Amino acid sequence: MALTKKQVKQLRGLATKLNPLIQVGKNDLSENAIKQADETIEKRELIKCSVLDGSGLTAKEAGEGLAEELGAQLVQVIGNRFVLYRRSKR
Repeated sequence: MALTKKQVKQLRGLATKLNPLIQVGKNDLSENAIKQADETIEKRELIKCSVLDGSGLTAKEAGEGLAEELGAQLVQVIGNRFVLYRRSKR
């Protein structure tokens, strides 16, 4: 399900107040990081993630990879942070 421009704009506005909950580090997108992100996005639907300097990935690469693994939408990438959205299954 693709998001409309209006929905993306609204989600970006909501994401400005969020703190990064998931950090992608030197282990890149490890199984543990994916599991943690899946649990977090199920509870909150909208999460902000950050990519640490030691990671071999850019924020865009990490965001696209994590979005694909989680079945989520990449809403925004700014600097070393990215925002993901996935509607809760509940």
